[in-house]
Amino acid sequence: MAFALHIVIFGSMVMAFDYARPVPFTPLAVQATLVQEIPDTAPLPPPRAEPEPEPEPVIEQPEPEPDNSEELRREAEEEKRRQDALLEQKRLDELKKQEDAERKQRERDEAERKKREEEEKERKRQEAERKRQEDIQRQREENARLERELENEFRAQQIEDEERRLAKRGSPAMAVYEATIRQKIQRNWSVPASMGDDVVCVVNVRQVPGGEVIAVNIVRCNGDDAVRRSIEAAIYRASPLPEPSDPELFVRDLELTMRPVSEY
Repeated sequence: MAFALHIVIFGSMVMAFDYARPVPFTPLAVQATLVQEIPDTAPLPPPRAEPEPEPEPVIEQPEPEPDNSEELRREAEEEKRRQDALLEQKRLDELKKQEDAERKQRERDEAERKKREEEEKERKRQEAERKRQEDIQRQREENARLERELENEFRAQQIEDEERRLAKRGSPAMAVYEATIRQKIQRNWSVPASMGDDVVCVVNVRQVPGGEVIAVNIVRCNGDDAVRRSIEAAIYRASPLPEPSDPELFVRDLELTMRPVSEY
């Protein structure tokens, strides 16, 4: 429509220009013929010249505008691609921002989860350690209680055994037990010449169950060194000492009195 409108306007302008131009005057050619005058005949009027027809106005056709529809189409497509690329880039940027936000949120959630797990592990460890310490303390207290009870029972048993031994120490069975030990020592005693009739030596003999002698100690003795050495040697040679008929008569530390053989 715009193209047709331009053609109409341009044609109107051309027509107006043609009508406004002055029409050039063209003199008409007159032909004369010499005629003899005839008095009685009237002269004929000259022939009328027909005017030449005016030329039809020439309407100049406007030059057709170049067809740039293909270039416009390409520009439109290029603009559309550019806009689409911008929209796609914007969408990708938004998607990346969203993914970054989600990733950071996941990282925060994971860090929080690990923190809670570590705190829970630490709480359980402390709880287990507290229970372990409580169990150790209870076991210590129980062990101490059992130890006290055992110690009390042992002491009570020792006291009871000692009382029973003391009660039996003056018994005939105890006298027989000591006499048997003394007789074995006398059999192994080489009495020195310096042993007088008035010599009396008190000896402490330590033995273990079974009668093996492990120590001899002269408590007091009015004899000389030869007498003392002879008594110690006789006791070690007599080891193991005889065992009592009653196990309760066994005494770890014996106190024996050594005199000349004639006095027993």
